[in-house]
Amino acid sequence: MNVLVTGANGFLGKNLLEGFSRMNQLHVNAYSRSNSVEELEQFLIQADVVYHLAGINRPTQEQGYKANEELMDLILGLLRKHNKKPKIVYASTIQASVPNPYGLSKKAAEQALIRFGEETSADICIFRLSNLFGKWSKPNYNSVVATFCHNIARGIEITVNDPDTELELAYVDHVVNRFIELLGEKACHDVYYSITPTYRITLGNLASTLKTFNELRKTSILPNLGDPLTKYLYSTYLSFLERDDFAYEIKTFNDHRGSLFEIIKSDAAGQIFVSTSVKGVERGNHYHNTKVEKFCVIKGKATVKFRHIFEDIVFSYQLSEEKRVILDIPPGYTHSIENSSEEELIVLFWANEIFRTEVPDTFMNGVQPANSN
Repeated sequence: MNVLVTGANGFLGKNLLEGFSRMNQLHVNAYSRSNSVEELEQFLIQADVVYHLAGINRPTQEQGYKANEELMDLILGLLRKHNKKPKIVYASTIQASVPNPYGLSKKAAEQALIRFGEETSADICIFRLSNLFGKWSKPNYNSVVATFCHNIARGIEITVNDPDTELELAYVDHVVNRFIELLGEKACHDVYYSITPTYRITLGNLASTLKTFNELRKTSILPNLGDPLTKYLYSTYLSFLERDDFAYEIKTFNDHRGSLFEIIKSDAAGQIFVSTSVKGVERGNHYHNTKVEKFCVIKGKATVKFRHIFEDIVFSYQLSEEKRVILDIPPGYTHSIENSSEEELIVLFWANEIFRTEVPDTFMNGVQPANSN
């Protein structure tokens, strides 16, 4: 199958080309402003499906929005010239229902495409897309999400004129997946199509959410990634990091025993931290009422001792890098972990809640040395 993608160097175009790159038996021609009209003509002659994504969102004074109509007229004129009628998927916008210059230009392009479909019986699929966001979007051009992500990631102040303004957003991967599905559909059942799901968020909440992503480097607290919109916004935000800013330092606590540093925290899922211990060092000797933990030895050997706080019986587990296991730490059991090897001990810990000094749920009660089994 031969496919043509116009606007191939744009935000949606790049993401769609990436999706096509993983498909077999598909030949894709990519058209952008660097191509000539003659190249466009040859691409159209070959095309079984045309994804018309090219358009002007924010034109220069010389360009004007008229270019949206003119490019559509050029494409349809070339198809008529060669009596070709491929399936055409058009990336329009919800702005097409709004009587502003941009909306009117997209509406006119839609109407020209619909007339072509009526004349030729070509399959026409028009998507009035919401505000798209995702990786490779362009700040100050594609969407406010892109602009906010770009600026916040660089410490540039953002402007929120009306925090109560509600946005309808669509994630670019969902658009790409739907566009790819159309390749396997024999005919378009309707002219107008929509993308699901879409997400609604106020401008003020969008700004505050993106700012929390930036603060994560100081707090280590992850956002609620169980919420789909937050998850997709976080991925989008990270795609805007500058290439020399991927890494950030975390605080390490050092003493005579070794070191400890927290990696990730989550209000919903607790925290992950790592400790190193020199030979013979024992950590812990405390219990929790509600908090639970998991231990995993990454390097070295460790002895973990347990005692139910109302019993004298002590029992232990031997942990080692040679046979890695996850050890559950239930509530109500005093527990300690000792480096029982000659080398440094490195342990990965998970706790189901973030440690807070005001409510630590950590109570000292050392493991008794007698009656172990």
